[in-house]
Amino acid sequence: MGAARILVVDDDPAVRDVLRRGLSYEGFAVDTAGSGEEALTLARERLPDLVILDILMPGLDGFEVLRRLRAADPHLPVLMLTARDAPADQVRGLTEGADDYVVKPFTFEVLVARVRALLRRRQLEQPEVLRYEDLVLDTGRRRARRGNRDVELTATEYKLLYLFLRYPERVLSKEFLMDRVWGYDFGGNTNILEVYIKQLRQKLEAGGERRLIQTVRGMGYVLREE
Repeated sequence: MGAARILVVDDDPAVRDVLRRGLSYEGFAVDTAGSGEEALTLARERLPDLVILDILMPGLDGFEVLRRLRAADPHLPVLMLTARDAPADQVRGLTEGADDYVVKPFTFEVLVARVRALLRRRQLEQPEVLRYEDLVLDTGRRRARRGNRDVELTATEYKLLYLFLRYPERVLSKEFLMDRVWGYDFGGNTNILEVYIKQLRQKLEAGGERRLIQTVRGMGYVLREE
């Protein structure tokens, strides 16, 4: 398993740079975002193992980003790093789903210790392994396998496959899938779902395996044998 990937979200470029360099030195893979919108895009493209999130940002603030990250992945560790030190802000952050709350200015060594603690806690949690026929999704490691073959997935493909394996042999409507995967920002583009279904099928069938994601015309898609 590779280095844990951390997404740093802060509108201050100096803070982003310090954390990027420091966390990279500590052995983590680091992505950075200067806004809430950029953070959500990055989180969809490359699944982070942990998010360090500021509150005060233009556009979407940290609380809204936290809410949307939680809707997409309830188990993603989120550490809020902010200058807002009022008890009410700390209570709100933890109540809305943050796993830890660190106030600026901060000591880097303490921050890294808290990051490692959150990652250890996640690893100790019992992972969920979803199976259907020869298709396996390990949600703890976020890895997919078809038979003896590993399947590399993007963040969006992972979320789609998770839904199919969560509800096997049930027809899932296009509206349900778009709402659960893209939610607030699919922009009404219904074609995007078809594109990702095609990509997911190609990856799952790359070794000549039989098709498991079936189209139900006029209704949606279903995970079942032909």
